[in-house]
Amino acid sequence: MSSYMDFITEQLYALTAIPSPTGFTKKAADYLLAELTSLGYTPELSNKGNVSVTLGGSGSPLVLAAHVDTLGAMVRSIKENGRLRPTTLGGHQWSTADGENCTIHTRDGRVYTGVVLNTEPSAHVADQKVEALEENMEILLDENVSSKEDVLALGIQTGDIIAMDPRTVITKSGYIKSRFLDDKLSAAILLGLARAIRDENWKLNRKVSLLFTVYEEVGHGGCFIPSDTEEMLSVDMGCVGADLGCTERMVSICAKDSGGPYNYDLVTTLSNIAREQKLDYAIDIYPHYGSDVEASLRAGYDIRHGLIGPGVYASHNYERSHVNGVRCTFELLKTYITK
Repeated sequence: MSSYMDFITEQLYALTAIPSPTGFTKKAADYLLAELTSLGYTPELSNKGNVSVTLGGSGSPLVLAAHVDTLGAMVRSIKENGRLRPTTLGGHQWSTADGENCTIHTRDGRVYTGVVLNTEPSAHVADQKVEALEENMEILLDENVSSKEDVLALGIQTGDIIAMDPRTVITKSGYIKSRFLDDKLSAAILLGLARAIRDENWKLNRKVSLLFTVYEEVGHGGCFIPSDTEEMLSVDMGCVGADLGCTERMVSICAKDSGGPYNYDLVTTLSNIAREQKLDYAIDIYPHYGSDVEASLRAGYDIRHGLIGPGVYASHNYERSHVNGVRCTFELLKTYITK
């Protein structure tokens, strides 16, 4: 596993370095297509931008899904003072981005840097603290602009993408810190799985495919899947927080989220494997969560469905996980598709 852990962390650094807020995912999809092709597979790109690939095997078709779209923002308008008013892409929490560096991507391919701040961020100026709500946030460009006309001259316009800096770090103690571990960490795990299958010629116990979606953060990433799919497992982040058993060092198996219960037999099978393999795991309930596999169910697919992932603390914030949670997720998936 150590060699694949190195590969997974390399993929995480590469994926988080690619800005891919929902709706702006072409470069992330192109990266996945290139990586999967270099591993000897034949990936496909859907009309909406999802990337899929069959890894091999025969029998009951299983899809393992992760998403590479992230939270972010879009230019809603340009203020008269040359600052940008943003609008949210996905379930963004502005309080977590106040003071964050960002990049602005124009439709003609130019990239500018900036910083996210509330309308009065200075403690030495403000009479009272400004609450970090969307209507109070703005983007200050790192350019000499002081008017709307100055900004328009740069080629920036309404609808341009605003991407937050990921700040990806892996500590000596194994902690993984970054924005967008949801869900680029699990996307990296699936790439590691694809490499291991190629390198070690795993004997798969069914037909196994990967699906990388690009609209999960707005709810319709997994609404179209291969027609022969019988079972689908979202490999996303596991929640860590109050009233939950999972930590960053575990693999989380979700029994129920905001969309209702996951397939009872599948949750049972996954938890039995985790226990038998002596993996650190928890079965948890996520009250404020939705996944790609639920989008598939809402689209009318008759499939068994499940959700697992490495524990991630501070979701939709500057997130934290751990290499042991990654290892446990990888080993659970490996056993599930080979035994």
